[in-house]
Amino acid sequence: MIKASNIQKSYGTLNVLKGVSIDIQKGEVISIVGASGAGKTTLLHILGTLDKANNGTLEINGVKIHELNDKKLAEFRNRNIGFVFQFHHLLPEFTALENVCIPAFIAGISKSAAEEKAIELLTFLGLQNRLEHKPSALSGGEQQRVAVARALINNPAVVLADEPSGNLDSATAKELHSLFFTLRQKFNQTFVIVTHNEELANMADRKLVMRDGNL
Repeated sequence: MIKASNIQKSYGTLNVLKGVSIDIQKGEVISIVGASGAGKTTLLHILGTLDKANNGTLEINGVKIHELNDKKLAEFRNRNIGFVFQFHHLLPEFTALENVCIPAFIAGISKSAAEEKAIELLTFLGLQNRLEHKPSALSGGEQQRVAVARALINNPAVVLADEPSGNLDSATAKELHSLFFTLRQKFNQTFVIVTHNEELANMADRKLVMRDGNL
């Protein structure tokens, strides 16, 4: 599903990634751990096409990412990659349902089809009674589940999560962690999770340790 080879990334004189190579299979759950500053989030952003490597190649689902122009890259990202961040980045003026629908609208899916899929996902995540609530009326765990639903709305092949439970209490974090594996079972999606949470990291099929810009 993901094949990255010799990924290098520098910011000025700071070498953040020093030739990272990784193969990830379809339906695999991978965790990436390591000290702050080791390069975990930079790698995740490159795998998610949010940032570009200085050197190296990246293939996702058979598509050579480094060969796409910006427009094609944005289309590919919207349809194939879902993101869950530590800060859920929900738009405060929109309801839970509207927040989840936004990536589908960008992909050109009709309002009725997008809302139907969003309601299905939010119901699956136990939020069927919170569809019309805005983020300020939701708990932290509920907001993060809305963000997960938003990440899944376009049936992405890959879901990337950056410290997804970093802002949650331990009980809510455990719920979110088990949810990732339920989703993998239901949709056979590939998950790459950057986390400091050892419990979540150890649940993964593979735990990769990042140290000084290398895996």
